Amino acid sequence: MSIDIDTARKVAKLARIREEEAALPDLARELSRILGFMQQLNEVDVSGVEPMVSVTPMRLKRRADVVTDGNIQAQVLKNAPDAREGFFAVPKVVE
Repeated sequence: MSIDIDTARKVAKLARIREEEAALPDLARELSRILGFMQQLNEVDVSGVEPMVSVTPMRLKRRADVVTDGNIQAQVLKNAPDAREGFFAVPKVVE
């Protein structure tokens, strides 16, 4: 697939990339190369290949999905500039 200069200009605008008019041909060629590589990847037969996390067989560590309060309230509040009754104290902003 080939990207023309008008399409490259539109892509740059949508991506919020400021490109000078002289740089648009290079951008169009680069985008065409990227799309060509994507087409090449689409030709690879991956049927029967399981998705994997790593190239080495491994199982991800899991933890129990349990809701807790963390038991670190004192550690969290010691960094607060002002804490009262176990909570962060903040100045009133609405009157």
